[in-house]
Amino acid sequence: MKLYYSPGACSLSPHITLHESGLQFEHVLAPTKTHQLPDGTDYYSINPLGYVPLLELDDGTRLTEGPAIVQYIADQVPDKKLAPANGTVARAQLQSWLHFIATEVHKNFSPLFNPATPAEYKTMMVEKLQSRLKWVDGQLAGKSYLMGDSFSVADPYLFTVTNWAPVVGVDISGLANLAAFRARVAARPAVQKAMQEEGLLG
Repeated sequence: MKLYYSPGACSLSPHITLHESGLQFEHVLAPTKTHQLPDGTDYYSINPLGYVPLLELDDGTRLTEGPAIVQYIADQVPDKKLAPANGTVARAQLQSWLHFIATEVHKNFSPLFNPATPAEYKTMMVEKLQSRLKWVDGQLAGKSYLMGDSFSVADPYLFTVTNWAPVVGVDISGLANLAAFRARVAARPAVQKAMQEEGLLG
């Protein structure tokens, strides 16, 4: 398998998940600014939408969209318990978290990275993000991870998008449960390895 990623982008989530899974894979740098791979290939020829992540399977099948990719990875290694079994209430709860992070957190960060976004709109997005993350902080009370005591594929996604907060001026310093969660996730060997491979650790 090949994971196409850009350092620190949302592709860090499947990058972490792949290391957690123990599956063999190759990580390929696909910079979101130049869209040129290390070998000179135009990334648009692989993903016409131009963004990451993209997971290419050994048979050439290509999967896009992080929440779908991480669930596929989890289902390849059920013994790792990175996701509950399909068809269970717990799986639906995991999917609920993945959708929430994608639509209520990830999506609201995006305008803050765009220099063309009007300042007034950015202020609205920051306030909305702080509101959503305050709710997440409450949901994490008494829990090690989003699904309880067990690490799941939702956790690296939340970890990845909240990494962006200090970069774009979203203050999450007062959210103690979220801070403890982030420290817990950051300490995992798979997270350390993925971040090291992406050049995100000093």
